[in-house]
Amino acid sequence: MTDKSQLSEVEHVKDASNYLRGTLRQSVQNPITGALYPDDTHLIKFHGSYQQTDRDLESERKRQKLEPLYSFMIRVRVPGGVASPAQWQRMDDLANEYANGTLKLTTRQTFQLHGVLKRDLPQTIQGFNAVLMDSIAGCGDVNRNVMCGANPHESRLHAAVHEVSKQISAHLTPQTTAYWELWLNGEQHLTTEPAEDAEPIYGKTYLPRKFKIALAVPPYNDTDIFANDIGLVAIEENGALAGFNVAVGGGMGMTFGMPDTYPRLADLIGFVPTAQVVDVCEKIVTIQRDWGNRQNRKFSRLKYTLDRVGLDGFVAELQQRLGYDIEPARAYRFDTSSDNFGWVQGPDGKLHLGLFVEGGRVKDTEDVQLKTALREVAEFHTGEFRLTGNQNLVIANIEPTHRARVEEVLARYGVLGPTIKRTALRLGALACVALNTCSLAFAEAERYLPQLLNRLDAVIRAHGLANAGILIRMTGCPNGCARPYLGEIGLVGKAVGRYNLYLGASHAGERLNKLYREMLDEDGIIGELTPLLAAYAQYRLPTERFGDFVIRQGHVAATTHGQNFHA
Repeated sequence: MTDKSQLSEVEHVKDASNYLRGTLRQSVQNPITGALYPDDTHLIKFHGSYQQTDRDLESERKRQKLEPLYSFMIRVRVPGGVASPAQWQRMDDLANEYANGTLKLTTRQTFQLHGVLKRDLPQTIQGFNAVLMDSIAGCGDVNRNVMCGANPHESRLHAAVHEVSKQISAHLTPQTTAYWELWLNGEQHLTTEPAEDAEPIYGKTYLPRKFKIALAVPPYNDTDIFANDIGLVAIEENGALAGFNVAVGGGMGMTFGMPDTYPRLADLIGFVPTAQVVDVCEKIVTIQRDWGNRQNRKFSRLKYTLDRVGLDGFVAELQQRLGYDIEPARAYRFDTSSDNFGWVQGPDGKLHLGLFVEGGRVKDTEDVQLKTALREVAEFHTGEFRLTGNQNLVIANIEPTHRARVEEVLARYGVLGPTIKRTALRLGALACVALNTCSLAFAEAERYLPQLLNRLDAVIRAHGLANAGILIRMTGCPNGCARPYLGEIGLVGKAVGRYNLYLGASHAGERLNKLYREMLDEDGIIGELTPLLAAYAQYRLPTERFGDFVIRQGHVAATTHGQNFHA
């Protein structure tokens, strides 16, 4: 048993929190400051929110002897990324009324609101609760939003796989009534069973760290399942969902200067029928609950537990807790981890439209009024909006009679049109929020990547690579929220205007990249990538992806496991 004196600070906060209540009510009601009490900044994550400051204004506010401009990011839970038109409209309303006027579509297939003031937290949460959405477990040391492949080409299986994602999400949602008590005046969510203040799966101190689950439908790995604590590969038999291959132990984060921290891809351990998958997920969560590191949060993810005890020992414990053996993994193939864009017709005759959303930011600009356009579509659309794991959007299950109207609205606001020609590099790009609100960021990402892509696009076009899908991903710090270590080109911020460049990931999300150059500014990035892209255009093999090419040419060695990521 762990000596309590050796536990991390957050473990003590959770233990004393009375199932995630702490002093959150008093914190939120305190009018003296825009911030929460220090312990409550840990607890509010479990309720789906992070306390942040506007770092652009730090020095000016210090000069004026004002506290930092505190605000809150709220991350809504949207299992499988599927939202109704009514839910889309409500999130749009809340962004205007309480947040910064924009919606962020995240790499975990959900909505984030940014810039919510402390006094507006209850009204905002009540606002999306009214359309049957919540933010409990949006963040924190629990299972977070469950991802599900959104690719419209696989619409036949999508409903079955999405149903499983909802079942897993519901089963692993914390049972505490604190969320309803604090934010909803004790009213129970309409889709949630009445809960007692006990946590039969998590226990009173929940998990040692965050936990992530994703499902994908081959040949599309559009949720990057191997970057998750649990990755589930849907296996189809005779046109129906037979079950899932299970992978365990993925995670993206690391810390600069600590080579014993590393990104890691999940290991495939076998196949389970659909009826058993919720049970398997629960038992994996309980092993991590019992075996995970609660002393040092830098080593608290499942990936480190797995490497400490060994895969064989972990699987043996899992099968003992299940009371049955997992079957051998079944054959499958992934071709890509990117999204599809444009129109697709499903087997039922309904239409799906894949839309690019740069940086996942739904906003209006002078040239493109994306937010207004999607709001107008939501007013007549009878299907759903599918958020993708790549920060894009699928307007799904469109009635054929609505196609012309959807196209007219999107064209009128500059979202679609014959003159809009983006490179495949830009279409596959991911960026985290980073500055100005993320407290962990060393550098820009979402605000800066489009500018860098303007220069890279010129290189790409000059070498005839405009349609060559190359995955580029940028984050403002090494924690990996935009999965940079799965980018064929990965850029990780190390200081303002300076990035480490990683190369060599698999286009299908099945191999990590490796460090190529450190501390590059924009000219340095362009200078390093230009000759590599030129060589790729000239010497690549038929169908060879950029990540495979740089390894074959010897520019970087292949990363075969997280533990040799730094080698």
